[in-house]
Amino acid sequence: MAQTDDNHGHVKDEDRRDILFLATGATAAVGVASAVWPLIDQMNASASVLALSTMQVDVGGLEPGQEMTVSFLKAPVFIRRMTEEDMAAVADEDPSSMPDPDPRNPNAAGDAATLQDRLVDPARDIIVLSGVCTHLGCVPLGDGAGDFNGWFCPCHGSHYDALGRIRQGPAPQNLPVPVASLDGDTLTLG
Repeated sequence: MAQTDDNHGHVKDEDRRDILFLATGATAAVGVASAVWPLIDQMNASASVLALSTMQVDVGGLEPGQEMTVSFLKAPVFIRRMTEEDMAAVADEDPSSMPDPDPRNPNAAGDAATLQDRLVDPARDIIVLSGVCTHLGCVPLGDGAGDFNGWFCPCHGSHYDALGRIRQGPAPQNLPVPVASLDGDTLTLG
């Protein structure tokens, strides 16, 4: 209960001042929040951007050894159905001896750039890679180009193998595997 100055029940000036400070502070906080919220909210992705954040690709028509390139989020994505020979050639290679042993695959739980940890689905023969060279952002040539039957970036001589692992040249990292999943013959990117 508030202390009174006199016998008439009036509140002391100090108590009145405290209540005014609290009310003013609360009003200021609400005012700042209402002014800042539109600035924060406008940074959210628009509906058109969210609609482009996933993409489905039919990979059922890809024969072993065939490759296709799609554009996803304004960047090329390489999709290749590997042959049994491709998979046998890269299956026994030790990633720890390569320039980048990291799988760079958000879809895999492993910690080495092995065949199983580079594929989107370890039970399938489809490799999906970001099509941007990790050296300076060029787009490598595909269809078995380069010295390792994978991709070759002619700008500076980076050679990638059939799993998109850097094997030779100035590129510091493997081609990353984008977030993707396979459901039957439908590949979902994003």
